[in-house]
Amino acid sequence: MSDRRSAFILAGTGSGCGKTTVTLGLLTVLQRLGLRVQPFKVGPDYIDTAWHSAVTGIPSRNLDSFMLPEPTLNALFTQHLLAADIAVIEGVMGLYDGYGTDPHYCSSAGLAKQLGVPVILLVDGKSVSTSIAATVMGFCHFDPQLPIAGVIVNRVNSDSHYQLLKQAIEHFCAVPVLGYVPTVPGVALPERHLGLVTARESIVDAQPWRDFADRLAQTVDIHRLLALSAITHLPDGDIPPLEQEQAGAGLTLALADDEAFNFYYPDNLLLLERAGVRIVRFSPLHDCTLPACQMVWLGGGYPELHARALSANQPMRDAIRAAHQRGVAIYAECGGLMYLGTTLCDADGHHWPMADVIPGHSVMGTRLTRFGYCEARATQQTLLAASGEILRGHEFHYSDFTPQHAAVLDCYKTRDGEVVKHWQGGWQVGNTFASYLHLHFGQRPQMLNHWFQAARRAL
Repeated sequence: MSDRRSAFILAGTGSGCGKTTVTLGLLTVLQRLGLRVQPFKVGPDYIDTAWHSAVTGIPSRNLDSFMLPEPTLNALFTQHLLAADIAVIEGVMGLYDGYGTDPHYCSSAGLAKQLGVPVILLVDGKSVSTSIAATVMGFCHFDPQLPIAGVIVNRVNSDSHYQLLKQAIEHFCAVPVLGYVPTVPGVALPERHLGLVTARESIVDAQPWRDFADRLAQTVDIHRLLALSAITHLPDGDIPPLEQEQAGAGLTLALADDEAFNFYYPDNLLLLERAGVRIVRFSPLHDCTLPACQMVWLGGGYPELHARALSANQPMRDAIRAAHQRGVAIYAECGGLMYLGTTLCDADGHHWPMADVIPGHSVMGTRLTRFGYCEARATQQTLLAASGEILRGHEFHYSDFTPQHAAVLDCYKTRDGEVVKHWQGGWQVGNTFASYLHLHFGQRPQMLNHWFQAARRAL
């Protein structure tokens, strides 16, 4: 293993500036050079990481400063980078955009400073000339302590245009321009109401993407990028251990994993496996039986797009309900909550019977019902938190769930120290807990002990 490692955050001036597309191209180019890449994503996004993983064959990891304490985040970053040559970290929104007005809280800029890695700034070159230098200068001067090591210019159609932009930036900003991103027909990531579609359900046409990587290798100075992103120090940190090293030994978790349910943080699964849990995957869409298990996890995804098929698979719905009735410890996030409800009303107004474990009804809307980070205080014992304990997570959904049971989470969103929203959510029925909240277990691995204890009651 090489002692020399590189890492950089590819940050943008804002959302939609092409970070994901360029990240995928750079990952491909770096792998072609024989480098072991480790993709990361700033923040809680599941979809971008799925694309990273699809392109590289390496599970992409989330670096989320809201859900993860600094020592834990540092430790996870170091742990995964030690098995690679280079970390490519895709930023979130614009470089200084985070949670609230603090430019370093949950932002790409804040994470770059925390990890001690340089920033490569992606700027839009379309319909601009010397003014691009003012944009770059603003980002550089906003925080002079932030290491912006280089610039890549997106959406450039000719070398002459690029040379004009490069000269302006390097003359006025004294920041090296590493190259540009050409426009290649057929290279675009499809979108839908929740953002980009998932990598597993949309096949990227191979030839345009291969052409894109070929062009990018020619238009970006990869060797200079590597030189500028070399790091000599890895951040210190540690992950709080479980009270018992193998607290989940002897337990089997059935993990829903198909086109409808596939939003999982790989580090969450790794924590479960390190605790001794055996993970068996199953499909609520295609399988008729549930694997023998004491735990079930129904993650997020797009059940509303597969509501007809999920409803038609009555043997699986019956199996989930039977598992609940015999005390299997079932946990569901967002899309999983919708599946565990009584019915799901899709965007066309059709009502589909679901598993009917958490009595209530889901209805798809046309606008975001709730979006962003929040904290949730348990008002009673739940599968992941005792009464009074706080969970940090995020919500992102267009559906609304009307329950028939009282909620068990007191949820609130704060911004710049002020509570800006407050609501009730999360439902515990028997040994089953479901909510719209997406969680990273790394925030407090001890939360898994509640799940393990509940699961052992089903043995």
